[in-house]
Amino acid sequence: MSKVLVLTSSVLGDASVSNQLTSHLVNQLRLKDGNAKVITRDLASNPVPHLTQESTIALRAAETENEAQATAQALSDELIAELKAADLIVMGAPMYNFGIPSTLKAWFDYVLRAGVTFSYSESGPEGLLKGKRAIVVLTRGGLYSEGPAQLMDAQEPHLRTLLGFIGITDVTFVRAEKLAFGAEVQEQAIASAKKEVNDLVEELYQAAA
Repeated sequence: MSKVLVLTSSVLGDASVSNQLTSHLVNQLRLKDGNAKVITRDLASNPVPHLTQESTIALRAAETENEAQATAQALSDELIAELKAADLIVMGAPMYNFGIPSTLKAWFDYVLRAGVTFSYSESGPEGLLKGKRAIVVLTRGGLYSEGPAQLMDAQEPHLRTLLGFIGITDVTFVRAEKLAFGAEVQEQAIASAKKEVNDLVEELYQAAA
């Protein structure tokens, strides 16, 4: 896991649980591999632009026709290059209104490109970024991994679909849930997620040894 791409997307900065857990995960990875190269993109403070008519044309075309299209395509190329270079993708994704932050969706909009990160054939779409692993830290105010609210979860299934579409199918989700159920429950959820992270990192490096 020598090359790690870290994506954070919470608007809450240091107060964000997803940012705290993502940072904890990266620290654990660094403890195991001091030579790990980590590239971090904070999609909240430095957001990828949402799609426009010009950027949509640019991401579908081989050649650009104006400066706006060229800028959009160059950004997409940059984001995809980071993704291709990474062995491991670490993603922090809080749940906003049952789904993912719009800034994280915008990042996916720029990296899902036909002929670049996925292709179409007679047998259907095929992801072109195979052989990578992803760890996604999910934070939720309620309980969505089981029970009656599971049907409202448009966060985890969406991320699994988006990653799988470009060939990243080795995905582990670390969930911190019920964060809005009071301070004690939140503290327990964070502690449990940190332990899961520690165990996961240990497992990763044992498997690589």
